[in-house]
Amino acid sequence: MVHTETPLSPAYSCKSQAITGDIRIPGDKSISHRSLMFGGIASGETRITGLLEGEDVINTGKAMSAMGASIRKEGDTWIIRGVGNGCLLAPERPLDFGNAGTGCRLTMGLVGPYDFTTTFIGDASLSRRPMGRVLEPLRQMGVQVECEAGDRLPVKLRGPRAPAPISYRVPMASAQVKSAVLLAGLSTPGVTSVIEPVMTRDHTERMLKGFGANLEVETDADGGRTIRLEGRGTLVGQTIDVPGDPSSTAFPLVAALIVPGSDVMIRNILMNPTRTGLILTLQDMGADIEIIDPREAGGEDVADLRVRSSSLKGVTVPADRAPSMIDEYPVLAVAASFAEGETMMTGLEELRVKESDRLAAVARGLETNGVDCTEGEDWLVVRGRPDGKGLGAKSPDAVVKTWLDHRIAMSFLVMGLASEHPVRVDDAAIIATSFPEFMEMMIGLGANIVQ
Repeated sequence: MVHTETPLSPAYSCKSQAITGDIRIPGDKSISHRSLMFGGIASGETRITGLLEGEDVINTGKAMSAMGASIRKEGDTWIIRGVGNGCLLAPERPLDFGNAGTGCRLTMGLVGPYDFTTTFIGDASLSRRPMGRVLEPLRQMGVQVECEAGDRLPVKLRGPRAPAPISYRVPMASAQVKSAVLLAGLSTPGVTSVIEPVMTRDHTERMLKGFGANLEVETDADGGRTIRLEGRGTLVGQTIDVPGDPSSTAFPLVAALIVPGSDVMIRNILMNPTRTGLILTLQDMGADIEIIDPREAGGEDVADLRVRSSSLKGVTVPADRAPSMIDEYPVLAVAASFAEGETMMTGLEELRVKESDRLAAVARGLETNGVDCTEGEDWLVVRGRPDGKGLGAKSPDAVVKTWLDHRIAMSFLVMGLASEHPVRVDDAAIIATSFPEFMEMMIGLGANIVQ
C-alpha cells in the first residue's frame, strides 16, 4: 500500500504588534492517544472530552476501530465501547499511522503479543523513524518481527501462542518504549516489569491505574523507577477530560514572550511534572509566566498560565531536563534567538530521531534566518539578539526546510513574529498532525502569519 504525501503548503510570518487574548489549547496529544487506546481495550464505555482531533490521534482511533473498538462522536464527546482486555481482533488491512510515532509505537506494544499478524505503515517521515527500540523488547517476549532494513516501517508483527513476561531495562529515556512494553504486558500472563533509569512522562502509568490495571511503581534513591504490571487484568471504561497540551502551548507562550507588549492567558494546561521543563527553563531565562489556580483533574496536574512579554537572558539548560521538554527544544531555540547572551542546550541526542533530525533542522533553520548558533552531536548553542535586528529571511529564497515536521514549522512561524525580516517555511500543512487550530488561534491573538 502506497502512502500518498500531502502537497507542500508554504507560509510566512512577519513582525507583529502585541499578542493578546484568552485561549484554550487543544487537548494533550500523549493523553489523547492513550485515551483512545485504553478505552478501546477496556470493558464498557469510555467518554472523552477535550480530545486532540489532530491527524495523529485520529489515526490511532482508526487503528483501534480496525481491531474491534466502537468509536463515535456525539457533540463534544467521544464515546468508545471497548472490546475488553486481550480481546482485540486481527485487522483486515495494514494499520496506517500517517505521521504518528506515538500511536504507532504504542500500538505495536499493545497488539504485539496477540496470536495474529498485524502490519504497520506510515508516511515518509514516520517510515524513516527507528522502531527497533520498541521491537527489541517485543522480540524478547516472543513476538515475530518482519520489517525493512534498520527496523523501519513497514513492520509486520506476529504474536506467540504463549507470550512471556519480561523485565526490561529501558536503554534510553523514552516514554514510548516504556509504554509499549507495559501495553504488551496487558495481554501477557504474569508480571511485566520496566526499569527506567531516568523518569519520563508517566501518563501511561497514571491512566492504566485509572482504568483499573494492577500496577505499582517503585522509585529508588537515585530517581530510577521500576514499574510492575500484572497481565490479563480487567480494564474498566472511564470518563476523561483531556487537559491542554503543554507542547502545543509552547508556541503561543513563546510568541507572547518575544513580541513586545504581549499579554496572553492560556487555560487548563497539563502541568504534569514530567512535562514542565520548558516553563521552568523560560522562567530561568526571566520569563514572566504566572501559574494560576493549580489543581488536579483526572489524576493529572493542571493550571492556567498568564504570559507577558519579557526580556530574556541566555542560560545553560540542564541535560537532565531534556526528557521533560524534548518536543519543546525547537521553540526554545527560537526564544533563545531573542535572549541576551548565550543559551546552551545539552543532552539532545533524542532530537536526532524525531519526526525529522530535529537538531539539524533547528540549526539549519536558525542559520537561514541569521541566528548565530553552533550545533554539536547532542548539543546546541544559540547566541541571541534581544531586538531581533538582522534576524529573519533577508531574501525570498531563504526558506526553512521543515522536513515534514510540524514542530519545526510552528517554531519558525513564531520566530517571524519578532524578527526584523519575515520568516518563511516550506510547508505548513504538516501542522495539522498535532495542532490543526494553530493558524486560526495565532492569527486571532494578533500574529501576522500568512499561508
